[in-house]
Amino acid sequence: MEELLTLKELLVCGDIPAAMVLVEEMTEMSKDDKISKIFSYSIILLVHLIKQKVEKRTTRSWDLSIYNSTTQIRRANQRRKAKGTYLSKLELSETLAEAYNIALASAAIQAFEGRYEADELAAMCDRDEILADAVKLIEQESVN
Repeated sequence: MEELLTLKELLVCGDIPAAMVLVEEMTEMSKDDKISKIFSYSIILLVHLIKQKVEKRTTRSWDLSIYNSTTQIRRANQRRKAKGTYLSKLELSETLAEAYNIALASAAIQAFEGRYEADELAAMCDRDEILADAVKLIEQESVN
């Protein structure tokens, strides 16, 4: 809110160059917020995909978490007025890849009642396949 008041003041004073700098900063802050949301939902999505792969089963709860996560990722990534997305497919893939190790550590605690360490769980699944599945689910649901 402080930034908006400063922007208004700059515009009233006619300091357009300073106002434009502030607009750029606010745009970056907004994008960072979107990326943080996408990252958080990516962790949840990947945790459940990892658990599905290693336990070779699913539950209604996991399916719902996957659905909710993909929905929220799409929603956070969607530019409302300008159309398009905040993150390209490549950037989305990179964000998922960054979230993978955190998700793996969390899945290790949850899967098989926590009997395996993250590195042991990692050996039970194909990282690239899980990441590809995540991107596919996000894209697939955006079509429906």
